[in-house]
Amino acid sequence: MALTPLIPARQAALGAVTPVPPEPLPLLLAHGRFLAAAVQAARSLPGCDTSAMDGWAVRAEETLGATRDRPARLRIVDTVYAGTLPSRALQPGEAARIFTGAPIPAGADAVVRQEAARAEGDGWVSLFITVSPGKDIRLTGEEVLEGTPLFAAGQRVDAHVLGVLASMGATTALVRRAPRVAVLATGDELVPPGLPALPHQVYESNLHLIAALAREAGAEVVATERSRDDEAELRTTLSALSQRVDVLITTGGASVGDKDHVKRVLSGLGAQFLVDGVAFKPGKPVAVARLGALAVVVLPGNPGAATTAFDQFGRPLLLRFQGVHEERRRLRARLSEARHKQAGLAYLITATVEHREDGGRPWAQMRPQGSGQIFQNVDAEGLVVLPPGRADFSEGDEVEMELFDRPRYVAVEG
Repeated sequence: MALTPLIPARQAALGAVTPVPPEPLPLLLAHGRFLAAAVQAARSLPGCDTSAMDGWAVRAEETLGATRDRPARLRIVDTVYAGTLPSRALQPGEAARIFTGAPIPAGADAVVRQEAARAEGDGWVSLFITVSPGKDIRLTGEEVLEGTPLFAAGQRVDAHVLGVLASMGATTALVRRAPRVAVLATGDELVPPGLPALPHQVYESNLHLIAALAREAGAEVVATERSRDDEAELRTTLSALSQRVDVLITTGGASVGDKDHVKRVLSGLGAQFLVDGVAFKPGKPVAVARLGALAVVVLPGNPGAATTAFDQFGRPLLLRFQGVHEERRRLRARLSEARHKQAGLAYLITATVEHREDGGRPWAQMRPQGSGQIFQNVDAEGLVVLPPGRADFSEGDEVEMELFDRPRYVAVEG
């Protein structure tokens, strides 16, 4: 079987899903989703000139030369709180007590902070500093003007974006729903956590691992199931799960061993494979298929391989369902150690970024790798990409590293 290069395989796999139609959701329910349309500012922030401090609204020119020995004295004519309007405009020789967020009275053009003034008991205030026009005033639209583009389609609605939308008076956000996902783990060697396991058996971790990774990609995991390496049981379980979800993810039984039945059973059910085996490690048996309207991602059973295969195929597919493509930050880094690989395959190796005192490019501190290992992914900061066409890499060689944190999401057509 010829293996498909990684990038073309990923592009082919994305054909298994199309973005679902958008729907307006209440803001809190939209949290974690992706905007399906661009958003403009519905109002200016602030909506009017407001005080940035507790203090006194004044005419700046009337504070010229003021000191503690020779204060400027102004008559107090109003008190303005946040959320209330001034009762009148300021005339020459007048000041208004004002609090943070309160609108600036007409006639005032500056604020004297309260620690630089003292209210006298006779209805007057003494000011001890000179202020310039605009001092401690937040101008209308200083943060954003009405009509300004705020967010592009594809923006993830995190807590901060949600707060901005609420500040515009929005009660809903136009987003696409989460894909409904089922995860199926296969293998006679698997034992559910919590039950006794013999040394030759393996605790089933992939259900938890892949379900959590799917949730991190925005999916709603509605089912997690196990199946023995039995074709009839596998067929029954796959058929039942396929009726409940948008995306079905399997782990285990993906290769060519005597008990690797998943791909064969899927073909018997009528699945059309868009990808079946990819020229990268760990995870080369990965496959993506369509079963009617259902997308199926077939992952290897080894946790390290399953994690990388999900990252490169399952995660992009789930994000596409939600209408976005993920663009990760990349950097050039130096390898922390020499590495030998199969020349025809791309290798993706988890690593952390280390900055050394030489001030040069950062170093990619690679983890011990293995398809069956699981600890290699804990606290990893990204993937070192060792491209195909080369077998040997030396310590200090520069390579590309794909970082996990702070990706950019871009809306896709559909």
